Amino acid sequence: MTQRIVSGAPHELDQSTDTSLRPRRIADYIGQDAVKNLLAIGIKAAQQRGEPLDHVLLYGPPGLGKTTLANIMATEMGVRIKITSGPAIERPGDMVATLTQMQEGDILFIDEIHRLSRVVEEVLYPAMEDYFVSWVIDKGLRARSMNLTVKPFTLIGATTRYGMLSPPLRDRFGNIHRLDFYDEDAMTTIVERSARILEIQADPEGVTEIARRARGTPRIANRLLRRVRDYAQVIGDGIITADLARDALRQLEVDERGLDGTDTRMLRSIIEKFEGGPVGLDTIAASISEDSDTIEDVYEPYLLQLGFLDKTPRGRVATRRAYDHLGFEYTKDNPKSAQTTLF
Repeated sequence: MTQRIVSGAPHELDQSTDTSLRPRRIADYIGQDAVKNLLAIGIKAAQQRGEPLDHVLLYGPPGLGKTTLANIMATEMGVRIKITSGPAIERPGDMVATLTQMQEGDILFIDEIHRLSRVVEEVLYPAMEDYFVSWVIDKGLRARSMNLTVKPFTLIGATTRYGMLSPPLRDRFGNIHRLDFYDEDAMTTIVERSARILEIQADPEGVTEIARRARGTPRIANRLLRRVRDYAQVIGDGIITADLARDALRQLEVDERGLDGTDTRMLRSIIEKFEGGPVGLDTIAASISEDSDTIEDVYEPYLLQLGFLDKTPRGRVATRRAYDHLGFEYTKDNPKSAQTTLF
């Protein structure tokens, strides 16, 4: 799958800028108020007891700030953080080596934790509960098990696929928090903050245009801001106004609700080929030549959030809002296009 500008997944070119824009303290973190408040209480309580923070699981669509929150928790606790990912830990020995190197109170952050293999995952169970790991030496008749003590630590897991996490691992997290898409007010504040840090001149109306189309995702907002900045520098006078932002985002094929060509192609397929649904996920995937997992993980969450798509026991259904947005007459028998201009 090619990288989409409205994808919440990280792009390689995002990394340096994203790092510079990340808030360092929980007080500077914008949005996700319920999660933020609960974490602040947990951090303060752990500090008062002189104990490591309880294990934390963060889940939700990509780009909403799970890694940022993990780094903030380490900063607030005054401890080191080790960052890795599920696919990077291939063997049980890799997990044992990581855990035995942790200092007391340190944080181990595992992104895409649902992709840990079962044998690696089993190493975590006693480490999370009793702070030891079992390590098998040799093979066959000479095989013997060793118990190695690890220092008390905090595991922070992040996943976009909560349902794929095994129950035994999920049950060992004391704090489980879902991150939701940000509302427009929070997104506007995030774009204003990023523009200030990057020293970008932007009118309030220009900021609002970018925030409105950022799909409730800070990573996308920062990406759009940089692209619109380039457009303003070359086409305009360097200042992001509402008109300039609209022109730039139209060039990028991001419409006023943050949908791009792939989103509209999927919705059009459901409406035109399958009379609005219900239609199965695999059938949709085949009709637009995409992977089923990609549709479920990347495309669907925001369309569901907008109310453009419904998931029913019989399959996916395009809602009346989707018909209206794409300019179709709302009739399941014969959807007729009322307009052709989408951007």
